[in-house]
Amino acid sequence: MSRVFYVILAFMQIQISKQPQSFKQSFWELARFTILALAIVIPIRVLIAEPFVVSGSSMIPTFEDGNYLIIDKISYELNDPKRDDIAVFRYPNDPAKFFIKRVIGLPNETVDIKGSVVTIINEKYPLGFTLDEPYVKNISNNTMHVKLKDDEYFVMGDNRSGSSDSRYWGAVKKEFFTGRVFLRLLPINNISILPGQYKQELKTQ
Repeated sequence: MSRVFYVILAFMQIQISKQPQSFKQSFWELARFTILALAIVIPIRVLIAEPFVVSGSSMIPTFEDGNYLIIDKISYELNDPKRDDIAVFRYPNDPAKFFIKRVIGLPNETVDIKGSVVTIINEKYPLGFTLDEPYVKNISNNTMHVKLKDDEYFVMGDNRSGSSDSRYWGAVKKEFFTGRVFLRLLPINNISILPGQYKQELKTQ
């Protein structure tokens, strides 16, 4: 978001330079515009959106190392995370670190994993349904049966064979979520809104 601030500031400086003014006038105009720019950018940065740079390969092929993303922070203030959201959250075992993963299991559901097949069991589907996951290219070989509590989410990286996620360190509570991925800005040839979004087609047992 600091890039946005510098763009606004540069624009304001150009506007100031168009008019002949004394040094004192120019200084105070620049100071006034700087304060205005901060007043615009800081609330957006704190309350609405936040930049995030992908580090590592856990979300390949959806995201690669170095992808520059904008995180929508307000959605999770108003609503709960949804299945297949690509979310950024604080790592439960070290809240100073931020992880990016896909939401797989929701509160009070049971996540059953056999090999690379993920089945969700909940009140609506007591016999379970199998997740359709075309975004997964590197499969894994896991056997798990996890019952989530009423404030827990099961998250996994799209690179199943190369991701540290809920399979290894457990579910993520709602309080740790920062926001969902809203925009990919870099690389430029891959700019997109809601990148990696996928609407699940249920396959019941």
